Amino acid sequence: MEIERVQAIALLSMSNDTIPLEFIRSEKEQPAITTFHGPVPEIPTIDLSDPDEEKIVRLIDSACREWGIFQAVNHGIPSDVMSKLQSVGREFFELPQEEKEAYAKPPGSETVEGYGTKLQKEVEGKRAWVDHLFHNVWPPSRINYQFWPKNPPSYREANEEYTKCMRGVVDKLFRSLSLGLRLEGHVLKEAVGGEELEYLMKINYYPPCPRPDLTLGVVAHTDMSTFTVLVPKRVNGLKEIRKESFPFFIFYFLFLFSFSFWKLRGLFN
Repeated sequence: MEIERVQAIALLSMSNDTIPLEFIRSEKEQPAITTFHGPVPEIPTIDLSDPDEEKIVRLIDSACREWGIFQAVNHGIPSDVMSKLQSVGREFFELPQEEKEAYAKPPGSETVEGYGTKLQKEVEGKRAWVDHLFHNVWPPSRINYQFWPKNPPSYREANEEYTKCMRGVVDKLFRSLSLGLRLEGHVLKEAVGGEELEYLMKINYYPPCPRPDLTLGVVAHTDMSTFTVLVPKRVNGLKEIRKESFPFFIFYFLFLFSFSFWKLRGLFN
């Protein structure tokens, strides 16, 4: 069965100035209806470079208890590493469709890895306006390079460099959460796999849409992970962040609840 990617649907939709019915959300879900127009809530921003570890622990603990999300700045990942990662992701989705399909998730496969479009429709039969590329990046024993694009040529290097840096940041987060729960700094990381903890890369591509008021790229959900680190393409309204800085958002999910006695808040996003 030939799979129709959202990127291809978008090209046709832009010329027709409409979108297929299966992408149109119910009125209660449409962005124009659900957009919040009150005061913008201030998501906690945490400077990970602060030399006061107790302060970082306290701020992360508070953010995870009250929000389940925070913005991390000065995290130590070089801007060029972040830029290269975003660049190779963008270049992959600019490849000819036939070349992208070489990395497609195998039909009927239970793995999440590969290039794809979410084919499972929701209860109401709707689809999300997004294509993606998904693959493991750590540990080495879990990496399937068949899902890593050979083009652009720098794709592998960019992912490996980013993963190396990101693992250091995540180690710091685990330590801070452990200390915030009055545990030894190593406890939470070891509880979820230690050095064999799996890291997955997911690059979402949201094609241009003629009716963004009617559809969604991602529906409300909870990720099945301990952390999700979101690197946004652009961040609006963060004027206090230097232009050369790449902040990212840390989502804290439900997996650790059993270790924290329900003290921390998992995020539905």
